[in-house]
Amino acid sequence: MPNDAVTPAPLLHAGEPVGESSRERFRGLIWLVAAAFFMQALDSTIVNTAVPAMANALGVTPLGMRSALTSYVLTLAILIPASPWLCDRFGTRKVFGAAIAVFGVGSLFCGVAQTLPQLVAARVMQGVGGAALMPVGRYVLVRSIAKHEFVAVMSTVATFGLLGSVLGPLLGGALVEFTSWRLIFLINVPVGICGLWMNKQDMPEYRMHHANRFDLLGFLLFAAASALLLTASELVGAAHVAWARIVECTALALLIGVIYVWHSRRTAFPVADLSLLKVRSVWVALAGNLFTRLGISGMFLLLVLFLQVGCGWSALMAGLMMVPQALGSISAKWIVNRALARLGYRRLLIGNTLIVAVLLASFATFGRDTPGWLIAVMVFLYGSFGGLQYTAMNTLIYHDLDIEHASMASSMASTAQYLSMSFGIALATLLMESLLQGHAHSDYVAAFRWTVLILAVVTASASRVFSRLRVDRPARRELSA
Repeated sequence: MPNDAVTPAPLLHAGEPVGESSRERFRGLIWLVAAAFFMQALDSTIVNTAVPAMANALGVTPLGMRSALTSYVLTLAILIPASPWLCDRFGTRKVFGAAIAVFGVGSLFCGVAQTLPQLVAARVMQGVGGAALMPVGRYVLVRSIAKHEFVAVMSTVATFGLLGSVLGPLLGGALVEFTSWRLIFLINVPVGICGLWMNKQDMPEYRMHHANRFDLLGFLLFAAASALLLTASELVGAAHVAWARIVECTALALLIGVIYVWHSRRTAFPVADLSLLKVRSVWVALAGNLFTRLGISGMFLLLVLFLQVGCGWSALMAGLMMVPQALGSISAKWIVNRALARLGYRRLLIGNTLIVAVLLASFATFGRDTPGWLIAVMVFLYGSFGGLQYTAMNTLIYHDLDIEHASMASSMASTAQYLSMSFGIALATLLMESLLQGHAHSDYVAAFRWTVLILAVVTASASRVFSRLRVDRPARRELSA
């Protein structure tokens, strides 16, 4: 912490009964956070399959719907850093409940929107609520669950988020085909009402006696830099790449980022505490997440494009092929705790990252004549090792932090996750477009093959980052004022 920092006020929380498993004691909380993750993941993926129907209803082109898709992610990345202060100031129960309510109301407005600007505004409102769901949920679990049970609990929660991501495209396609695209958003309303009731019953109240002053200047700087970087990544993935604007956005984002670093070192309570990077496991987790997701975040989009355009599969069949990936990831999450106990973070992440890279490269052997069962098996294996990778990376950041830094770490991890996911999708799109020589089926197959090979190399580079962890375990470094 900076030298002018003061010791945080004591956190208010109930005493813990002796001899009782934290998983049993907070079972309702685990279900609540899992449901929130499911709802957010479902909403992030369900919209994609409905874009043509939404564009037709709103009187715009499908490409013109880009703002409705990006506004949600932009809002998430920008507002997530404010969640730690909100928890300290108002308490976790109020913040989480308000997040569910705002997300539900935003979903309602999305469902009744009549124009694209109305939909974009409603998606921003959804992002305002969604920005607190993941970091606050993680923070409360860190505060409530015993350390030796945390990985298993996070595996359970992450599984529900994964189910939402997989069911999203299938459910979206079914609702559009048999009912209306508006139900894609309206379905969140009853789910949100149930979430408010569960929040009142099961969410513990953690807060500070006296919240620290909110770093408004730091928040604005961080938000501006994040927004510019995300804008640059979206421009890279556009149909007509505007390189001049991309360079301008990137350069300005880097300049603002430098200003924020200077500002954070002179502020007692910065919105993103860069002093946490002094802990080896924190900066390795953030950097490893970035390089890994750069390689694998766009794989879902690439595979669907390969199956539909390159191989002539229907949208429904291509969506069904994502099910083995979810099943593989779910099955892997039940063994991650034992794998970490046996291998440790360093050996597990180095070896698993290389395995994921090899599996990515193996997709380059696919063609129009590849049997569906073989694709399903490869997708299952990819999902298994990918799920192991995500869970290990997402829990590493908390491994050596004191409890008072859990909220900040959760915020930083969530922000980095959304930023790296956006960059990964943009990178995959850019590679696919640059390698595409024509619009025949064979052209898409060839571009897909070269793209996954390049992404495999990017993914493998993350193993170098994870090799920076200690051989036995990350060294614990106390952060003091």
